[in-house]
Amino acid sequence: MWALRRASATLRKQRLSIESTQIRFGIPCVSNSLPEDCDVGVHTPAEFESHKFLSLKSFHKKAGSSPAALWGTCRFSSHAETKNSGRDGDETEDGFSDLDSLASENDIADKNEESDSESDLSDEAVDDLEHGIEDSQDLVDTKTPFAKKRFGSTLFKEFLDDPASTVDSIVTKWKNKGNDLTRSELTEVMTGFRRRRMFGKALKLSEWMESCEEIEFTDRDFASRVDLIAKMRDLHRAEAFLQKIPKEFRGELAYRAFLANCVYAVNVKKAEETFNKMKELGFPISCFAFNQLLLLYKRTDKKKIADVLLLMEKHGVKPSRFTYKVLIDVKGQANDIDGMEKIIETMKSEGMNPPISVKASIAKYYIAGGHNEKAEAVLKDMEGGDAMETRFARPYFLSLYASLGKADEVSRIWQDCKSKPRVDEALSAIRAWGSLKKFDEAEEAFEALIDKFKNSKSLTSKAYNVLLSVYADNKMLEKGKELVKRMGQSHCNAGPLIWDTLVQLYCNAGELEGADSILKNAGSKGKPKPLYRTYSTVMEEYSKKGDVHNCEKIFYRMRQVGYTSRFRQFETLIKAYVNAKAPAYGMAERMKADNIFPNKALAGLINQVDAFRQTSWSEILD
Repeated sequence: MWALRRASATLRKQRLSIESTQIRFGIPCVSNSLPEDCDVGVHTPAEFESHKFLSLKSFHKKAGSSPAALWGTCRFSSHAETKNSGRDGDETEDGFSDLDSLASENDIADKNEESDSESDLSDEAVDDLEHGIEDSQDLVDTKTPFAKKRFGSTLFKEFLDDPASTVDSIVTKWKNKGNDLTRSELTEVMTGFRRRRMFGKALKLSEWMESCEEIEFTDRDFASRVDLIAKMRDLHRAEAFLQKIPKEFRGELAYRAFLANCVYAVNVKKAEETFNKMKELGFPISCFAFNQLLLLYKRTDKKKIADVLLLMEKHGVKPSRFTYKVLIDVKGQANDIDGMEKIIETMKSEGMNPPISVKASIAKYYIAGGHNEKAEAVLKDMEGGDAMETRFARPYFLSLYASLGKADEVSRIWQDCKSKPRVDEALSAIRAWGSLKKFDEAEEAFEALIDKFKNSKSLTSKAYNVLLSVYADNKMLEKGKELVKRMGQSHCNAGPLIWDTLVQLYCNAGELEGADSILKNAGSKGKPKPLYRTYSTVMEEYSKKGDVHNCEKIFYRMRQVGYTSRFRQFETLIKAYVNAKAPAYGMAERMKADNIFPNKALAGLINQVDAFRQTSWSEILD
């Protein structure tokens, strides 16, 4: 523990507003097994639980700061607000007619994938929050044994073969064939829906199960419903349902499911309220709850991480492998390599060897910090591990060797999986070759993926988007247009992720009007709303040009589709006025109305555009 204390000391002097790196990796502490005592949350096997506490007082920004008030009440507070949703109703303008030829509706899996990015998180942050939420299997009844073959349920196949029919009709048809309806069968179906991210179907099945007299609804079923409502609708409705759950079933499971979704939505205020509520109700404060707060503050306010760690120590909660992973990320993102290494040493001393995914992130932080030799050593260690583990690490190898500029190593790894590439391998290969400016090789990897999975619409959408990102990053506008035409010809689904990449493509190529046209088309009635960052990209380009009119227009359209105002949004708008050297009337009042308060730098910008500001000359003239 002393090593961890020293490792965190440098954070007193560092400002931890470091952006997340763009490496994706799975979170190993989420259980993939189904123990009988499986519970909602992040599960840590006994061998992965530390026997020491993480009393990292030096995570506080100011030396000598005390969390005494926090200890006394175990409460957190924040001004963060909930994000809303809505749709844009702007008419389509000329400038990008190819979007019209793309399918406007996505399948359920695509919709959920796209909605996951609406919080404007980096890839790493999305992945952390997604894996920080309970594994889907934890929200179904695991007391009843599963069939040995994964998703071998005939009932699940019935749902897949007839997606348009209602739950009741499919179950009735299945029972008429002489099958018995059991909880284990429904559990397999629910797990299948969750693994395929078919949360809409899972929610309908949950509602049917509650109304079905043959199935006794349990606290785990209610917790699953809370999670599904939060995913498919919003936190407000999930919270309303949580309060309606019968008291005997409204236990820790339901609150943990809601807490995890608050963290996923980056709703600081609601997450803190839920954590405090769990304590007030007398629920045990588990490592899961603390890990959720660590995930939240890793994204929003790293200074609070020390408070969480000290509170864990006060309550006698041992850190899990996931706890260490978050701390490694915090150190890596702050470029505190020495601190990161000391945390890794402490983790190993507790018998928790970092898994492949965490090793990959460590290598990424080494590369970002200019420690290429250390990164290569980590890669060699990864390649020398278990054969099966190494096989599934290929996407990491492709990405990391590309970051090191080692085209030969990327080629070597790609040759091993080129004949029968898995989805993640091919997508990583496209990105790797793109970052190395090897565009022919990137297109070859794209074609290999399309040929193998040409009948999967959701897959081809991902593949097109990755290659389109390569073109966008390298300002290859014509190539991007050709790819979009091909998407339309193949009836590929278009959604918020595709639109976001298209906007980036046009903005990077200097075609701002084309990007705005795409945004209007994407936000037209009847389509899923564009991502927050898509609007921000166009708005920032207008701001740089000092185009106040169009900047205000994008600001208004974001309100129309349901995005609440944020600090960065006002900052971009104010910079537009500064660049245009135009006065902004009532800007401070507008921010105050949205409960947003400027920092010192933004206050200075507001003063520059304040039409009524007092200067030395104005005082003389008055």
